[in-house]
Amino acid sequence: MNGDPVQAKLLEARVARLATADAEGRPHLVPVCYAYDGRSFYTALDRKPKRGAPEQLARVRHIQANPNVALLIDEYHEDWEKLWYILIRGTATLLSEGEEHKEAHRLLKEKYPQYRAGLLPEGALLIRIVPTRIIAWGKL
Repeated sequence: MNGDPVQAKLLEARVARLATADAEGRPHLVPVCYAYDGRSFYTALDRKPKRGAPEQLARVRHIQANPNVALLIDEYHEDWEKLWYILIRGTATLLSEGEEHKEAHRLLKEKYPQYRAGLLPEGALLIRIVPTRIIAWGKL
């Protein structure tokens, strides 16, 4: 990553917005915590209150029907000279086991103390996003 400001922001930012679309193309957008390993982004279906079982959430159903997603990481500032965003377009898959799942789980717990404190149960379903395009704009 060697001083690349985009890579630095991708590693340090705390929240993103995950955009999915259902089989008919209707959009859905949710804020997510994420980890990035330099190749893929990971977000978890954690223990924060949800409207149903993780497997029934709209983002999961949408990814199963249409794996094309977008992830937006941004910062607003009243001084518009300091605005920036990074838009990641990619393909999402669901992970529930295996070495990659374990490593992503570790990265998420390393980044967020809330996950270390119990909000990320072992075996929690994860979403992996493999970027196909990364677009950056603004004062990174």
